[in-house]
Amino acid sequence: MVAVTPATLPLHERYAMSYARAVLSRPYIFTIVFLVANLFVFMLMWESSGMSSSVLWTGFPEGVLLAFGAKTNYLIHHEHQYWRFVTPIFIHVNLPHVLINMYSLWVIGPWVEKLYGSAKFVVFWVATGIAGVVASYLTVVEGSHPGLIASFLIKRSDEPSAGASGALFGLVGVLFVFGIKYRHELPEGFKRAFGTGMLPIIMINLFIGYLGRGFIDNAAHLGGLASGAILALAVDYRRPGEKPVVATTWHALQVACIILVAASFLKTVQHFRDPLPSSLVQEVTPAVDAQSSKYVSFAKAMNDGQDAFYLTLKAHNIDHIDPAVKQLETTPSLDPKADEIRDGLKALLIRAKTATENTNAGTARSKQDEQNRLANDFSEWSKQYNGWLKTTGRSYGIIEVMETPSPN
Repeated sequence: MVAVTPATLPLHERYAMSYARAVLSRPYIFTIVFLVANLFVFMLMWESSGMSSSVLWTGFPEGVLLAFGAKTNYLIHHEHQYWRFVTPIFIHVNLPHVLINMYSLWVIGPWVEKLYGSAKFVVFWVATGIAGVVASYLTVVEGSHPGLIASFLIKRSDEPSAGASGALFGLVGVLFVFGIKYRHELPEGFKRAFGTGMLPIIMINLFIGYLGRGFIDNAAHLGGLASGAILALAVDYRRPGEKPVVATTWHALQVACIILVAASFLKTVQHFRDPLPSSLVQEVTPAVDAQSSKYVSFAKAMNDGQDAFYLTLKAHNIDHIDPAVKQLETTPSLDPKADEIRDGLKALLIRAKTATENTNAGTARSKQDEQNRLANDFSEWSKQYNGWLKTTGRSYGIIEVMETPSPN
């Protein structure tokens, strides 16, 4: 048995090995950074949606999507919220959506970052992502009736749009052009993987997009793909053996892209609690009419329960406790988080009643301590309730939320 060493291999195979070794040894830090950032934002959105397991599959409420920066033409055009061209790149609708996109980023991202370097990779990701959102923005034609072919791109309604797939298609466009542009210097394996080797991936995804044209934003995909291809035509890559020297311009562009993303999410934070415009509320309302009567009963039970708590804690009047508890027990279920908050108020009412009935037991100090604990627990409960109202509660038609006053 003869051992095969690199020196005994044919020249083209030695070149392929050295090329692959040089490329594969490079870092891909920002692929991981973007992956973690997308998952982190997704977890925040889930927390804002009440951490219900059902929304992971059915999708986050529209109010949560808009609060976190989903693209909608109305808010961009009429409210001048231009940061919504950037933030959708980092937010997702449900768990399958984020898992598919992040798996794709994990597969494709390292190759682009290793070949072009981190600075160019960051610019590619942000620029092609924005291009995808812009393409989505330009292809919303409300009230139109596109045919079978045109419906692949044209959207008849201004529904929230979000996801990293535009940027992912941008990376595919980069690798597609890379393989064609540098086909004469690439080893055989790289030729098969990139360039025309990307065509099956592109065609399969476009076919899936056509089948799901009612809910997949194909304009964003094509916008990202085209912009990635154009960038790859104009930009050179780091060949094996080249020193990792990056032009100041690319460093500046990288920093500018990171600042742009950070500033866009800062604007999202600043406008997180803004009420939805009346025009959007009118569009959302028909979808939640079936829930409106449930919410009215729920809201009344919660308000009556809070009033009963105040009377008990401040006036030592427990007459309203039992009716309030019964009302909470019979109120319709909205979602798991709402049920948890409702049960929390019920527990507080029972505790307040017990503490008031036992006024003759214990010392004055112990009574005051229990009252203080009740007041503090109610304050924490109020924060949860107001948080639900400002996020998931929006999907039930809530526009403005009044802070629940502390009983202290």
